[in-house]
Amino acid sequence: MSDDYTRSLGDGGDNGRTSVNAKQLWTGGAATALVAALVGFVAVVVMRGVLRIPVLGPSRYGTLGDVSTARLCLFAALAALLATALMHLLLVTTPRPNLFFGWIVTLATVAVAVRPFTTDAALQTQVASCALNVVIGLAIGTLVTGVAAGASRPRRGTTGG
Repeated sequence: MSDDYTRSLGDGGDNGRTSVNAKQLWTGGAATALVAALVGFVAVVVMRGVLRIPVLGPSRYGTLGDVSTARLCLFAALAALLATALMHLLLVTTPRPNLFFGWIVTLATVAVAVRPFTTDAALQTQVASCALNVVIGLAIGTLVTGVAAGASRPRRGTTGG
């Protein structure tokens, strides 16, 4: 089983650090990427099709929108993979990695969420786009944190063995 786990960086006296099952972390990250893309897609369908709010383009593009919808889903999946890479790095190098990860994901989500308010779109479109970005950020943050909890375990002992 030790082949599946990478050791945290340190001098051998790294009591309190974490061992990470990289395979579990990255398969969970891939699943998170799929969920994030689907969250974006479903949110666009609900906002455009049900609520009739023209997020990601004018309403003439229909319920699914245009190429912007595919781009949103792709970026959401990419963000999930980047979040997984960040979590992996934090797990093997940083004390209290979940604390730092939470702050980073929250700040990144806020930055992306407020971006629609920098456009000249209608207020309802700005609010809907903000909500869409927040939901994607929440999904990524919570899922990667949960995956990391399942893929890591505290290291015991004071030897590097």
